[in-house]
Amino acid sequence: MPPTSAPTGTRPRRGEGQWALGYREPLNKNEENKKNDDGLNVRQRIIDVYSKAGFDSIDPADLRGRFRWFGLYTQRAPGIDGGKTAVLEPEELDDRYFMLRVRIDGGRLSIAQLRAIAEISTAYGRDTADITDRQNVQFHWVRIEDVPAIWEKLEAVGLSTTEACGDTPRVILGCPLSGIAADEVLDAGPEIARVYDEHIGSPLFSNLPRKFKTSIAGCSAHCVNHEINDVAFVGVVGPDGTPGYDLHVGGGLSTNPMFAVRLGAFVRPDQVSEVWAGVCSVFRDYGYRRLRHRARIKFLVKDWGAAKFREVLEKEYLGYALPDGPAPELVPGVQRDHIGVHRQRDGRNYVGFAPRVGRVSGTRLSRIADIAEAHGSDRVSTTADQKLVILDVEDDRVDSLVDALEAEDLRVRPSVFRRHTMACTGIEFCKLAIVETKARGSSLIDELERRLPDFTEPVTINLNGCPNSCARIQVADIGLKGQLVTDAEGRQVEGYQVHLGGGMGLDAAFGRKVRGLKTTAEELPDYVERVLRRFQEQKRDGETFAAWASRADDGDLK
Repeated sequence: MPPTSAPTGTRPRRGEGQWALGYREPLNKNEENKKNDDGLNVRQRIIDVYSKAGFDSIDPADLRGRFRWFGLYTQRAPGIDGGKTAVLEPEELDDRYFMLRVRIDGGRLSIAQLRAIAEISTAYGRDTADITDRQNVQFHWVRIEDVPAIWEKLEAVGLSTTEACGDTPRVILGCPLSGIAADEVLDAGPEIARVYDEHIGSPLFSNLPRKFKTSIAGCSAHCVNHEINDVAFVGVVGPDGTPGYDLHVGGGLSTNPMFAVRLGAFVRPDQVSEVWAGVCSVFRDYGYRRLRHRARIKFLVKDWGAAKFREVLEKEYLGYALPDGPAPELVPGVQRDHIGVHRQRDGRNYVGFAPRVGRVSGTRLSRIADIAEAHGSDRVSTTADQKLVILDVEDDRVDSLVDALEAEDLRVRPSVFRRHTMACTGIEFCKLAIVETKARGSSLIDELERRLPDFTEPVTINLNGCPNSCARIQVADIGLKGQLVTDAEGRQVEGYQVHLGGGMGLDAAFGRKVRGLKTTAEELPDYVERVLRRFQEQKRDGETFAAWASRADDGDLK
């Protein structure tokens, strides 16, 4: 049972809909829908009713609410421009097809699982498949009639769409090299599996105030970006010399970005599942349910502070105190994406490669499976940067595998622009988007490779179709937030607000916004080329783009 009183020393936030303070009556439509019926219950209706009777039979409360508990969103109907995104009603934006998100906890796939995803894409999704920056795969053009068959195929190989979306604990991010990286602090794979097995799909956590994002990793490069997760377990060596985790809470981006805060607590591997459930329970019971835009855990953490959050977690949920522990070691200049050929701890190699802005297809995923299998590998991983990694490659097969991938335009030795450009789904399929992103990101890569062939600085360029930051615009060197802008002829056209100099790690910061700094989509390559050339001209020895952008004159950033 949840606690019924406010934590000691905390002033109750009246009217925020906090269960632990006795506010159980729903204060908005979303909360009312969740109280009326748990989102997990929609699965059987999809199987028994909607898949048989078709799209028109779907209850609107399921269609635009509970379907998300199983990774389903209606996609944007074709031909609706970005100016109508915030004007039209949901039913006017809805297509009769769905995006379906497959959760890949820890990012790890067997070849059989990769083939199943590829076959679903070609059979049911018009050959669409996107690798997300949450290590998921997303299909498009999915019909409700085909969803049970898709689930059956996924579940036959141990995959699921359960709680891939919705106000739930979503996919658990993990290092794609967990258990094989020579320099990892510890293998977090067992902890990811245990949290998934014990808590995902549980009615205890299927009605959270908002989405809840988790990372658990022992990666020395910190590839899962613990700074921006709701809860993060970060590999460290504990006070007694035993590896474990440093606990962080309250990270998230969107329209009000915040970095996660350290609680200063050390968590043993065998405690991770229980501590995860404790943090999730604090969020469930004390989270702000009244207003959707204030319902993420980061707002609770901001109001309480790290000390109070830790006190409530330990006293009211765990029943014991966690020991103090060290902060993770952050090394400057480390690439977090695992691209290239690198040695595993067992003497074999992993090979990381870069599709274009995460956009692949069932056909291409099938080809990746063929290439991996032909070179002796049964394991492929997704990364938190829209990339892929083939594991367990013997020395004498590396060159052949690299050649095969490069022949498919899957770059093991990508340009900095291919390597460091990400894009969200964009207006092609997303109902929240205002502008196009995937094709524009791909064409931007081509243009920059042509115009700046010798540019080698690892500058990240992230394109987002709306303000919600699915593509992490605030922590990119060049973050591009989609919006309508006015061109030279006074017309409203697709464009971007520009954020400059964001990043994570030792110099974590949100990107700088210069007043009036926007670009039309058409002028985007010209703008990026111009600002990168100015950086090259003005940078000091060893200076990063982010450091330069923080000190540069406004005029030099335009």
